Amino acid sequence: MEALDFEALGIELDEQHVGNPEYDPRAMMKLLVYGYSYGVRSSRKLERETHYNLSFVWLMGGLKPDHKTIAEYRRRNRKALKKVLRQCAGVCLKLGLIAGNALFVDGTKVRANAGRSQAHDQGYYEALLGEIDGRIEELLEESEAVDESEEGEDSWVELDSELRRAKSLKGKVEEALKGFPETGREKINLTDPDCALMHGVQGNHASYNLQNVVDDEHGLIVHTEAVGENSDVNQFARQIEQAHEVLGKRCEIACGDAGYADTEELEKIDRQGIKVVVPSQRQALHEGEGPFSKSHFRYDKDNDCYFCPAGQRLGYLGTDRRTEKRHYQISDGAICRGCEHYGQCTRSRRGRKIIRHPLEELKEKLEAQYEASPEIYARRKRRVEHPFGHIKRNLQANAFLLRGRDGVGAESSLLATCFNLVRMMTILGVGTLIDKLAACRVPVLA
Repeated sequence: MEALDFEALGIELDEQHVGNPEYDPRAMMKLLVYGYSYGVRSSRKLERETHYNLSFVWLMGGLKPDHKTIAEYRRRNRKALKKVLRQCAGVCLKLGLIAGNALFVDGTKVRANAGRSQAHDQGYYEALLGEIDGRIEELLEESEAVDESEEGEDSWVELDSELRRAKSLKGKVEEALKGFPETGREKINLTDPDCALMHGVQGNHASYNLQNVVDDEHGLIVHTEAVGENSDVNQFARQIEQAHEVLGKRCEIACGDAGYADTEELEKIDRQGIKVVVPSQRQALHEGEGPFSKSHFRYDKDNDCYFCPAGQRLGYLGTDRRTEKRHYQISDGAICRGCEHYGQCTRSRRGRKIIRHPLEELKEKLEAQYEASPEIYARRKRRVEHPFGHIKRNLQANAFLLRGRDGVGAESSLLATCFNLVRMMTILGVGTLIDKLAACRVPVLA
């Protein structure tokens, strides 16, 4: 913690602070990171540890903040906590533990602090909003009636409390309704609008998709982000580019599994001169190519046509306006029906048809790069799956405690930092790590 720049995090260290003294932000940060490192994340459990666990007592110097103070510190500094991993990765760069040459990206589902039953469609919220507005009008009328008469003054408090709850619920519903055009989702969770209903090993739950970018050198996490998208398809370029911001340079190789196999998305990284190693769905399923698959048809770029293995020409037929995919087909179905391979190559009476992706050349290039890089893809699983196992099993982080993108982002950053610290201890040893971190310390206030 002494190596962190709290000013860059956005946490003020002011020993001349006017008013009641507060707990040292550095001590509170130590408490959170140390607690998360041992699977103690609840503010009440952290409070209990500071009373009887000697390691926590020593770490806090005898300070015993209550659970409300701990929860408020974590809530107030959510955006600052999201930056902790960034600085941790910066320290790893200084120590030469992160090379940044090859990056592996992967995602896993982590349950949100929200129930799946709280996810509803737009129609439900619109109907609920009408009911709430009606109830607020009733409460206001009752409040006016009570105000006119001295009788029943005791019930005014109950009316006021119910009115506040109704207005609070109305605000949540209005916020949820705003999310439909922004996210395009069919359902939004009222408890945590940023999460989504996702399918995992334990079934369908309100969850986040936790994305990690891991360095190949020692398997340290460079970047982490919890997103509300169920699929990994649109995440590859975003995660790699954010990792580049942390590294301060571009990697040479970016690798992911078939969940990221979207040619348009991978093209964003490929055009930067980075080698992309991501298998197509066909390659991931180990589906072999038949003798009449598209790869055995020769494309003539000059004449914009294909030639089948038998030498017959498939001319341009048209383009799908929605997908921009180009269609090619034999000029006369009788040619295919008279071919000795009819029934194997195609069974259509109109003849064989070929669909060409708008980025077909890039698609073929990416498939070839994957085939030529089996050792890199083999290392991917060892590197990128390791942090998820440690976070979910050793740290018992099967669900987030905080809500919203900022909240889960703060927890993701803390969990990734805890993993990196354990890896640094394993790589360097505790004594060597302490000595090296001392050289990275940021000057603190006198």
